[in-house]
Amino acid sequence: MTAATPQAAKAKGAHGQSGDETPTIHILWINAGLSCDGDSVALTAAMQPSIEQIALGVLPGLPKVAVHWPLIDFECGPVQGADTFIEWFFKGERGEIDPFVLVIEGSVPNEQIKREGYWCGFGDNPETGQPITTSEWIDRLADKAVAVVCAGTCATYGGIHAMAGNPTGAMGVPDYLGWDWRSKAGIPIVCVPGCPIQPDNFAETLTYLLYQVAGSAPMIPLDDKLRPTWLFGATVHEGCDRAGHYEQGVFAERYDDPTCLVRIGCWGPVVKCNVPKRGWMNGIGGCPNVGGICIACTMPGFPDKFMPFMDQPPGATLSTNASGAYGVLIRKLRAITLDTVDKEPKWRHTGRKLTTGYRRPW
Repeated sequence: MTAATPQAAKAKGAHGQSGDETPTIHILWINAGLSCDGDSVALTAAMQPSIEQIALGVLPGLPKVAVHWPLIDFECGPVQGADTFIEWFFKGERGEIDPFVLVIEGSVPNEQIKREGYWCGFGDNPETGQPITTSEWIDRLADKAVAVVCAGTCATYGGIHAMAGNPTGAMGVPDYLGWDWRSKAGIPIVCVPGCPIQPDNFAETLTYLLYQVAGSAPMIPLDDKLRPTWLFGATVHEGCDRAGHYEQGVFAERYDDPTCLVRIGCWGPVVKCNVPKRGWMNGIGGCPNVGGICIACTMPGFPDKFMPFMDQPPGATLSTNASGAYGVLIRKLRAITLDTVDKEPKWRHTGRKLTTGYRRPW
């Protein structure tokens, strides 16, 4: 999948240019934060576009891309193989590949709160033989990257590893670099939350950034939590097929009920996420679409502010009771209308008399 073959490397100049001077945008993917690699695994299911379409450059107008991603780089190894995988990150630090997009997966631990050892690392320092910590790689590469993208809630806002009581002091990349941080191209940190990410959300965001770096798209629109606005501009509730049941005051009592899930713990009315509309894979699946409650995994307060997950959200009792009372009247009025419109018009019958109200013009 990666374009970083030995032959390709020889054909590139000092700044990642090929012999025909066509610029190549490198993607340096660090998945060594505190993470389960679930975001990498999820991205393999992307279809709009797929990671193969991005890596192979088959999308119209997409610049050439070299993907250096541990999950799919079968040509390289840490210290063996046709190429040394970690060397591409050293090249990024030395300015030998430019431009490059830095993708970070996993939360960033605080390496300053312990006396010995390290929380997480990515590759070894050839001078000392000791691991290079993830936070040190961010220090080395972020200011040289044309864009920094956070894949998943751990990288964006800290996620599970940053919940209360954790021993690592974990945080999201915006907490580490600063929420007002800008790349050398003036691009803010781009956050694509989700635990894990919705595959197409990340693939689409990465593609947008590649077009932007190539000069084919304007500045990526982000909300105040650095999420792409076109993906996270509406709540789960606004895109949920079950939302009509809430309006009519019909609520699920069990997880296999097809009605609104708010009373059994769904946070959908206040969570920014497009999964109900987009589905999970090829338009299929997604938490509320298959009977699962929304636990707010795309939100900066996840998980602490949304626990315990199976309890009713604050205000749910009041809102559902009000909707229940209002919904009784709505259902009765709609039943009357349904009885009226759920039958054919009275003039549709046989006979010699015309009853449609048609008037002959002569």
